[in-house]
Order: sequence, then structure tokens, then C-alpha cells
Amino acid sequence: MKRLSILFFGIFLIGLSSCGKKAATEGAKPDAAIPVTVQVVQEGDPIYYDNFPGTIVALNEVTLLAQVNGYVTGIFFKEGEIVKKGQKLYEIDRIRYQAAYDQALASLRISEANVEKAQRDADRYNRLLKQDAVARQIAENAETDLRNAQLQVTSAQANLTTARTNLSYSVILAPFTGTIGISQVKMGALVNQGQTLLNTISSDNPMAVDFEVDEKTMVRFYNLPKQKTTSDSTFRLILPGGIKYDTPGQLSVIDRAVNPQTGTIRIRLQFPNTEHLLRTGMSSTVQVLNKSGKRQLLVPSKSVIEQMGEYFVYVIKDNKAEQRKVSLGAVLQDQTIITTGLNAGEQIAVEGIQKLKNEAPVQTQPAKTASR
Repeated sequence: MKRLSILFFGIFLIGLSSCGKKAATEGAKPDAAIPVTVQVVQEGDPIYYDNFPGTIVALNEVTLLAQVNGYVTGIFFKEGEIVKKGQKLYEIDRIRYQAAYDQALASLRISEANVEKAQRDADRYNRLLKQDAVARQIAENAETDLRNAQLQVTSAQANLTTARTNLSYSVILAPFTGTIGISQVKMGALVNQGQTLLNTISSDNPMAVDFEVDEKTMVRFYNLPKQKTTSDSTFRLILPGGIKYDTPGQLSVIDRAVNPQTGTIRIRLQFPNTEHLLRTGMSSTVQVLNKSGKRQLLVPSKSVIEQMGEYFVYVIKDNKAEQRKVSLGAVLQDQTIITTGLNAGEQIAVEGIQKLKNEAPVQTQPAKTASR
């Protein structure tokens, strides 16, 4: 009985295995075609904006340094306000420099009086010398005294100039109209000549925006002034937070040389700033109109797949999907420019691409055209 049980169990296993193989054989079918929507790759003449990171800078900016030694005796502005050219900003121990100026002026007057006296003495001794009424040595000494007195006048004039300069430096005036920052010194602070930073003033209307472009792109900016079609929409500015600046800009300066370390050149635009929204040091995005007039390949953005930093589309040939690596240009809302990897007239999958893989069979249908 034991042997008979083992025999029946073996026959059962063999039969079960045969049924499994039969079921597997019957269930094996060719891969089903994946339904996809396709579209023909077309050329177009897109108009779009290229984006560049930019930094807002003042067209004119100056740091105010103390030009004389002394204590701050006056501050005559409100921090952060707009100051006018020539407006009085700081005063540094003006009394001591006024006294030095008055002393230098008095010394000059004394020296000038000494010259007048020496001139009269020299003239009198020369007349007496002609009459042999005085020794020649006395006349020559008088001439020497006159020259010395004249040199003393020159020295006094130089001292007066120095005193006048120091007196003028004791009062700091705004060199141009602009916004003044937070004062770096307080009343009574001791400042040193050429070392102590007092404040910074920058112009605020118009403002500049600097950004970098590579060597290939810079030719485009050199050609912009030659294009009569350059319009007010050529340069736009996006502020932090995605805020669009309402006023367009103009090309101001292209730097003199390419940075050999980065291979880029600096471009400067100029924007009006009547509302004072633009501040020095702000980051921004510069948008430059790109209307090259060259035909470029356009595909729906949803047809592009990103994998590990690379981009692919599925090209449909003979009812099969071919995964094709492509290089992207600008993204224009729902369309993307393809620079390499595709040819005009090829069919690509637009919808249903989530289930696709290379060499997968497909069942195609044309993409719906939006009604106008």
C-alpha cells in the first residue's frame, strides 16, 4: 500500500506539471499594441525670451570717506532719503580748521606786507647806489631781503591753500543727487583721514542691470544696435518673487573684454526707476527677446521625457516606438524647441507615452487639433 501511494502521488505531480505548462503555453500571447497619440514634427519661427540671471546696480555710486581728522560735529540728513547734489551731509570739527585757515590767511597778509617793505627798501638803496651814497653791499642785501620776502609769500599762499582745503573737507557735501545709506558714524565719533567710512550714496534713477552671456551669445548683442526692429519689448525685467517690472529697458554697455576664466562678457541694461522699486544689489531675471528668424523644430512639451538629466522623445516608425535622445532649446509655454535629435516630418508620440518603452508596438492616432 505504501508503494502504491507513492506511485499515485508521483502520477499526480506529473499531471499537475503538465497542466501548468499547458496553461502557460495557452496564456502566452504577443505584446498588445499600446495606443498613443502622434504628431508630426514641424518647423516654426518662434518668438520667445531668453532668461539670464542679473544683478541691479547703480549707474553712479560713491563711498564717503573722512578727508580730515577730528570729531563728527554735525549730521544733516535722514538715512535712506534722497539727497540733492551739494547738500550738506557731515561736519567734522570745523572750528579748528576755521582757526587754521584764519591763521594761514593772517600769515599771508604779513608776508605780503613784508614784501612791500622789502620792495621799498630795495628801491631806495638802488637809487642811493646810483648816487654813490650807499655801499653796494647794503643794496645787495636789500635785494636779498626782497627775494626772501617774496618766497615767504609763496609759502604762506601754500599754507593758506592747505588750510582752505582742510576747511572745505571738514564739511562733506553730496557729490550728486541720489539715495544715501545708513550712516557708519554717529555724532561725536572720531574719524581718521582717508580711513573712516562715513556713508555711501548711489544714484537711483535710472538704474542698471548687469548680466553675463557666453562668447557665442555676445555676437547677438553686438548686432542689436544695428537692428532697426529693436523695440521697447526687447529687454524685460523680472524681480524677485516673479514680479514683472512694467517698464522695459535699453542696452547701455557691452563690457570691453571677455572674462578668460568664465568665457563670458558682461552686458549692462538701463531701466527707468521713477517709483524707486529697483535697489542696488537686488537679484533679478533679465528677459531678452529672441527673434532670430531661423526655422526651428517645435514639439509639444508633454512629449519630452526627462531621465537622469537627459531628454528623450518617442519616435514612431513602422508602428513601433523608438526612444530618441534630444537636446532642448527654449521652452515656450506648451511647446519646446528641439535643437538636435529630430528631423522635420518625423512622427512622435504625444499622449500615452507613460507605458512606452523602446521597440514597443503601438497603435497610433493623430493628435487633435485645437479648434480656432
